[in-house]
Amino acid sequence: MNRTTIAELLAAARARLQRLSPEELREAQREGALVVDTRSAGERSRDGLIPGSLHIPLSVLEWRVDPDADPAFHNPHIQGLEQLIVLVCAHGYSSSLAAARLRDLGFTRATDLDGGFAAWSAAGLPIAPTGEEDAVPGMGDPAPS
Repeated sequence: MNRTTIAELLAAARARLQRLSPEELREAQREGALVVDTRSAGERSRDGLIPGSLHIPLSVLEWRVDPDADPAFHNPHIQGLEQLIVLVCAHGYSSSLAAARLRDLGFTRATDLDGGFAAWSAAGLPIAPTGEEDAVPGMGDPAPS
């Protein structure tokens, strides 16, 4: 049996992405990119969030973004397969794997933040406090900008 290590899986995922630095993400967001925060509610509560980001946990990500998913599960802020969606996790590992899965779903511009929320924070970029969590995970509105 051939086995793929997590390092190999991560390298293959990242080879398909044009990952953004924190500064590039800030500019992309100004130009209309949708920032999707995949971190847990606990991480967001503890560390804050990127202003304007949309919270969609990893556990429901594909169901919230796929335009062919049951409309009851689709987040209305996902506008289509050509939308620039930038995923953010804590350190930029799980978001790379998730962005590659979104590419598989047809999101041609899906990518992630290199270094994750930790890199955003270390760059001194704005951080907002977390508001109330969505009643249905991944179905809320973006955080205020």
